Amino acid sequence: MDALEGSPVLEEVLGDALPQLELFHVKLAKEGEPRGIIGPRDVDIIWERHILNSAAIVPFIREAVEKEQFKTIADVGSGGGFPGIVAAACLPNCEFTLIEPMERRTEWLAECSEEMGLNNVTIFRGRSDEMIEQIKHRRHHPFAAVTCRAVAPMTKLAGWTLPLLKTRGKLVALKGKSAPNEIEKASKQIRQYHGYGAKVSEAEVGPGLQSTFVVTVERR
Repeated sequence: MDALEGSPVLEEVLGDALPQLELFHVKLAKEGEPRGIIGPRDVDIIWERHILNSAAIVPFIREAVEKEQFKTIADVGSGGGFPGIVAAACLPNCEFTLIEPMERRTEWLAECSEEMGLNNVTIFRGRSDEMIEQIKHRRHHPFAAVTCRAVAPMTKLAGWTLPLLKTRGKLVALKGKSAPNEIEKASKQIRQYHGYGAKVSEAEVGPGLQSTFVVTVERR
């Protein structure tokens, strides 16, 4: 039994997206561990560790795209759908492209999108550099924002994410406590890929729950 099952915190944080995310939670609880999407120790804390933690990024995405005509977001290394599936449920007026190279995970993402009725999700099976090539050759438009969670340190992430962005687009990455240190180490790579204004913000996960951290970087 999930520690937060039935808690008023869920509705407070997730609002209108709660019914869809309850479907996601049921699927994760039933199939997540046997299919290698979540670890055995996560089964009783799916709400806090995966869904609410992913939802902490939503206000930052909303702010990043609020003035954009085309609210397009790429989620790099979507894996089990964190934060891409959660953010797509919370932001139905935004278009999400989930970038994931592993076939079994893209199958999972497709099933989740369909079962949750997410009409604003496209799944791209491949690595971010393949999408970057498409953007370079004008086969795909650059994105207004790029998200990711627990994919790689900023030294690598800069090259995997910033080239996906349009001018003045924003990287919004969920990170741990080491975020300030990561930004410092990656300052050269961030500049190399036309990033600027790197910032770490504390992001609230929910009342009484431990907050997380979000790194934002704009593209010149």
